[in-house]
Amino acid sequence: MKKIIALGGSNSEKSINKRLAVYTANKIENSEVIVFDLNDFDLPLYGIDFENENGIPKDAQRLIDTVTSSDGVVLSLAEHNGSYSAAFKNAMDWMSRINPKLWGEKPMLLMATSPGGRGGQTVLNFAASSFPHLGANVIATFSLPSFNDNFSENGIKDEELNNTLNEKIALFQSAL
Repeated sequence: MKKIIALGGSNSEKSINKRLAVYTANKIENSEVIVFDLNDFDLPLYGIDFENENGIPKDAQRLIDTVTSSDGVVLSLAEHNGSYSAAFKNAMDWMSRINPKLWGEKPMLLMATSPGGRGGQTVLNFAASSFPHLGANVIATFSLPSFNDNFSENGIKDEELNNTLNEKIALFQSAL
């Protein structure tokens, strides 16, 4: 059984990106899903002065250890002003202090969603181009536009978007 991390790149308690990541990860056959919630990790704002005085927080090590012990990552990014959420960027900054290749070359299904019609495309494109430098093996990307119109408790409502996601899941699953 494969161990898959599902992570929404937001610290919102009602994160639509976390919902999408968990939904998607649970569609992967023969897998155990480990849900990451950034709120479960005590990570002070990264700064070299803090690190020099206090060292690296234990929760940063816990994050990277979980990534290292997994078989793959399903990540859906929140878009804040065209980039990552501050909470997600901070977590990556701490993890990169332990290992600059923080994603450990694990297969990754990289996604984004938003309430708007672009579905987080800006942050998704940025992450898809920059994550390989951080050790991500991005197998596929997926953007879900207009989350509130296209997603329900039963999954993705739009047949074409649902078919596209299923294709991306199949690519990801074949890389595990």
